[in-house]
Amino acid sequence: MKLATWNVNSVNARLPLILEWFRDEAPDVCALQELKCIDEKFPTEAFESLGYNCAVFGQKTWNGVAILSKFPMSDITRGLEGEEADEQSRYIEAVIEAPQPVRFASIYLPNGNPMGTEKYDYKLRWLERLRARAEALLKLEEMTILTGDFNIIPTKADCFKESVWLDDALYQPAVRRAYQGLKNLGYTDAFEAVPPEGNRYTFWDYQAGAWQKNEGIRIDHHLLSPQA
Repeated sequence: MKLATWNVNSVNARLPLILEWFRDEAPDVCALQELKCIDEKFPTEAFESLGYNCAVFGQKTWNGVAILSKFPMSDITRGLEGEEADEQSRYIEAVIEAPQPVRFASIYLPNGNPMGTEKYDYKLRWLERLRARAEALLKLEEMTILTGDFNIIPTKADCFKESVWLDDALYQPAVRRAYQGLKNLGYTDAFEAVPPEGNRYTFWDYQAGAWQKNEGIRIDHHLLSPQA
């Protein structure tokens, strides 16, 4: 099974490019983040024409997550428990009804910048809520994959130049400890299990030629349960 994750930064603004990629790569299941649209504005028909079922948790202007699957989906969960006042669409989970079922979550973790603000505090609280959900899912003893844009640089090796990120919410010790805490529960970082050859980054700034110079960071992750 081919699984993918992609922060698309507005699904409708980039739809032709996104559909071209789906036709070329044909993932069996794909997690999308930062849809920037409500459920009713999600281009469901365009993806259905390529053979995908859609589970969407959208939000106007900001955030929004989705799961696209060539297989039927069941037991769809939108949002994380633990903060009733949270209106941000950042988590969706479903069971992919493949011949070997997979519980699959699309995650768009808060950025947390600037430091010293409610945005950073929210990021830390959100990580605690994600940990609680991740721990509960392990008790099901299912093949489970938590994937998406975590907005976390796990280690020094995961950024081109560490000094650039020392005061950024993506690289704070508390945030990195929280990511390690998810692994300590029993999840495996897929990148560490099967390191790709060459490039290790998943995001490049669109300024200053970062893409061309491969000056990136690794912030998009697949976390696998022992069964996965």
